[in-house]
Amino acid sequence: MTTLTMTTPFSPPLYMQRYQFVIDYVKTYRPKKVIDFGCAECCLLKKLKFHRNGIQLLVGVDINSVVLLKRMHMLAPLISDYLQPSDGPLTIELYQGSVTEREPCTRGFDLVTCVELIEHLELVEVASFSEVVFGYMSPGAVIVSTPNVEFNPLLPGLRGFRNYDHKFEWTRAEFQTWAHKVCRDYGYSVHFTGVGEAVGHWREVGFCTQIAVFQRNFHGSMSNAERLEPSVYRLIYKVVYPSLSDNNIYQRTLVNEVLYEAQHRRQEWLSRMNMDSNNNAHFCAPPLMDVFQHGVEGGTCDWQPVYQQGGTICVPLACVWSSPRVRALCGSMQRLREELLVDSRVRMSADGTVLNLPADDDDEEVEKEEDVKAVSGVANNVEEDWDRELACYGNV
Repeated sequence: MTTLTMTTPFSPPLYMQRYQFVIDYVKTYRPKKVIDFGCAECCLLKKLKFHRNGIQLLVGVDINSVVLLKRMHMLAPLISDYLQPSDGPLTIELYQGSVTEREPCTRGFDLVTCVELIEHLELVEVASFSEVVFGYMSPGAVIVSTPNVEFNPLLPGLRGFRNYDHKFEWTRAEFQTWAHKVCRDYGYSVHFTGVGEAVGHWREVGFCTQIAVFQRNFHGSMSNAERLEPSVYRLIYKVVYPSLSDNNIYQRTLVNEVLYEAQHRRQEWLSRMNMDSNNNAHFCAPPLMDVFQHGVEGGTCDWQPVYQQGGTICVPLACVWSSPRVRALCGSMQRLREELLVDSRVRMSADGTVLNLPADDDDEEVEKEEDVKAVSGVANNVEEDWDRELACYGNV
């Protein structure tokens, strides 16, 4: 058979397309508990924890503890995760273990992913794999990807299997036969798809990577059941990400946002005063409760001016409330006031309607402002660079 002449068979590379398939599934179905078998270099886990999409528990399992120990720290929280905690919790765990072993702590998951894993098992182990994943674990959904051997003649320079460790590679008929048997034995339905499509008349050989997406037919769920401690697998790594579900983190994040917004309003006011060299008089203090009430109803700070009393710059709370981030964190002006009144870092008026900031810009206050600004200034739009992955991940 004549082969296609392609220097780079796929763009983006096939491993990226496989990862993206899982990410898209998670975005659509939003599973809370996800476990990846054969996680190896933890690349899929890294991408899932970045995109998150409602995942609360992310687990990786691999037989090779050396590679887990080498790569586990790539799953640690970034500085931005502490500066801008997510709304929901996230725990990541890595285990040394085999997919053919029954481990109690792997039950109750919403999604199991086995990306390019099954072909690394001996054929005699496939039945055990099926029984453990679909029978014992019984997750809500399973994604299994594996090479399509019918595509191999189209891959330039390939002789034999695609990887030296592959014990077998299935045709589409063989893969589907196995998958349909799993559905009959364990109560699942399956949809077949893939990534890496040939061009022109070569499309008849199917996808380079064939994928089966299994959905459990019955609706009973163990995801809310108490999770058991591992008794077979060995825990290699565990990290709990900061989130606003932690009261201490929530309080710190809210106060940082409030102080940043208040400092911003203070600095704007001081700049205006410095520019107006002909006006040496300060704003008169408006009736505080009038300002507060208007801020609640109007939702803006058009009529809540910042003003000065002696050595204090007064920023109406209603003005801080105009910040979308503050409103998203707090939900109501009443709750905002209650949270701030109990925090020692915030100086407020007796009636809780005004934030009091010093008028003088000494070094200590400038440093505090910069720290607060850093907390609020870290954006949630960090972009990943797919191309930075090691080249060895690109095996087809």
